[in-house]
Amino acid sequence: MSSMLKTPVIRPKAGLVRIIGIDPGLQNTGWGILETDGVRLTFISCGTIHSDSKRALSDRLMQIHVGLNQVMETWSPDEAAVEETFVNKSGSSTLKLGQARGIAMVVPALYGLDVAEYASTRVKKTVVGAGRAGKQQIGAMIGYLLPKATPKSEDAADALAIAITHAHFRQSAALLSASC
Repeated sequence: MSSMLKTPVIRPKAGLVRIIGIDPGLQNTGWGILETDGVRLTFISCGTIHSDSKRALSDRLMQIHVGLNQVMETWSPDEAAVEETFVNKSGSSTLKLGQARGIAMVVPALYGLDVAEYASTRVKKTVVGAGRAGKQQIGAMIGYLLPKATPKSEDAADALAIAITHAHFRQSAALLSASC
């Protein structure tokens, strides 16, 4: 991951919004950054934060926290979006995923960003057109929508899909939160 973070921060031009999408996971947390002017999407960067499965849960959560902090410091996004947790068959796995998701939500919040949440079916439907799309379909559409994107993991591709979904729905989300 560190090799991806050596690029100096380049702030978007006026009128562009930089969005980070985060696909939380205890083993692998994907992140993807794009910019939008409301019509066009431009790929900026993506990657995966890995936690060491041999370490204690608290250490693994800290690894995710530190990694996301580095991404936030490097890329300075304006808005954030995170995938909602789905329920696994194992309650223990769902709980651990929820803890990783909590880290994925609190790090952008610590930088003053509102964090939008999207169900995986909404992300898939927005990017692919079908709520039950597979990982290969998402990867193919990422390549089509963001031709310069080079996600090296499914988690990074999913994070870019989350960012794309937020770019699509961000204005309606802002209107909804303003009316509350």
